[in-house]
Amino acid sequence: MTAHEGHGSMRTHHGCCDCGSCGEDVAEGISRRDFLKAGSVAMGGLAMTGLTWSAMAAAEGADPPQAIARKPIVVKPILTYATPGRRPQTSWRSWGGIQTQAHADQEVQRIGAELGKLAKAADFPVKFLPVSPAKAPADVTKALAESAEADVVILYAAGGWTNCFDIIAKSGKDMIFFVRHKSGPVYLWYEIVSPIFLRRFSDRLAIKGIDDRDVVVDSSGELLWRLRGLCGLKNTRGTRIVAIGGASGWGGGGGGRAPKLSKDKLKFDIRTVSYQELSKLLQAAMKDAAAVKAAADRAAAYLNDKSVKLETKREFVDNAFLLDSVFRSVMAKADARAITVNACMGTIMPMSKTTACLALSTLNDAGYLAFCESDFVVIPSGVLLANISGRPQFLNDPTYPHAGVITLAHCTAPRRMNGKDLEPARIMTHFESDYGAAPKVEMRKGQKVTNIIPDFAMARWVGLSAEIVDAPFLPICRSQIDVAYKVPDLKVAERMPGFHWETIYGDYMREVGYALKKTSITWEPLG
Repeated sequence: MTAHEGHGSMRTHHGCCDCGSCGEDVAEGISRRDFLKAGSVAMGGLAMTGLTWSAMAAAEGADPPQAIARKPIVVKPILTYATPGRRPQTSWRSWGGIQTQAHADQEVQRIGAELGKLAKAADFPVKFLPVSPAKAPADVTKALAESAEADVVILYAAGGWTNCFDIIAKSGKDMIFFVRHKSGPVYLWYEIVSPIFLRRFSDRLAIKGIDDRDVVVDSSGELLWRLRGLCGLKNTRGTRIVAIGGASGWGGGGGGRAPKLSKDKLKFDIRTVSYQELSKLLQAAMKDAAAVKAAADRAAAYLNDKSVKLETKREFVDNAFLLDSVFRSVMAKADARAITVNACMGTIMPMSKTTACLALSTLNDAGYLAFCESDFVVIPSGVLLANISGRPQFLNDPTYPHAGVITLAHCTAPRRMNGKDLEPARIMTHFESDYGAAPKVEMRKGQKVTNIIPDFAMARWVGLSAEIVDAPFLPICRSQIDVAYKVPDLKVAERMPGFHWETIYGDYMREVGYALKKTSITWEPLG
């Protein structure tokens, strides 16, 4: 195995090329050797060795392993308030409808009921801890000490002063300010959260890591999407991912540093499996009659769906489900939910007797995070999107924006794009090799989608809201969509960095931006 696989010259460029390696005559005056310097394969990460199919198959039993569920975001609500006493001929109370202990007790009950409804409405895992009332800094300190598991504090700022709030701000936990205007008794901090807390009597934000996006007035829905974003970020940080054939990064600039950047910025835990190890596993699995039969049975069930049309050899599909089982077992061994395949357009084919495309598609449909090309420039954005939405991600190659439309295509699209229903699909060969099994997923027209466009340096991610307007059948990667956007074409062309995009059903622009503000990655939403 070489670090890069040539796929012909740039004159017959392949859209899914690994790490930008595209043959001998890349462009006028640039040799293939020079072009290969633009891509990089880094075997960084803890290597998994000594894997045996017999041990893994025995450990998992007859049924294929299932994906690890997302961890819940743990939320601590704290109500700050004051109970002032009347004093003659002077101002003795601040603004607000919470003035007595009885008022505060009622407010604790109101908050608990609202959060109970919010928990039922949430489409992501969330755990709300009991509401803690706090009249003094010591009460806040106690509430935090009793809630060490909390990831985020919702501060219901009915009253109290900044010495209470600063304790939370310095705790290291994320913080959301909630104030009331009309949803209940009006809060003091509805008046003064900006000048006194956020800006500290100045004209600029003064609290590190906290800004106006952390303030919610009245709306439980506004709380919900922020918590959704934070849940996605919690599940993205520390992601353990298996990299078949090593970790890599597409393109030049920061591409070669992409695996390290993923570790540094989002604490990714990359576990590498060499192709030598994978080959041994696949050879053993192919000799395992029970495993082969189980794969064939799963393939038959998949193809029995009336919305699926087989347009390649059935053996490629059977082998894809066997590859799916091997990948699941490797992830189970690593205690990982995510996997990526390097050199997926050549190296894996002779040993798997198929392509990785369909296996990656079925893994995404089953709740795993499965990516082709081992491109750690884009993989972190796909992990975040999937963890925010609870839906499969579609890693794709973009084209050039024009007439308000851009084509996105790849051969590994999931079918369960909305997280529940399977889209129709044609199971064909992988386009560039005309071999194996790859889905042409017929994504639905009119569907709103969120696109993330990461830069090579993992410093700036661009977001683009769009709508699917066509699912054409061009001679390019099999799953393909034309998406329309409401941004000038030139702006999209000038601002889109990197190469690969990530696309997901639904509008999650706010959640992505809110999650990224907790990181060192800049979010640039277009439009």
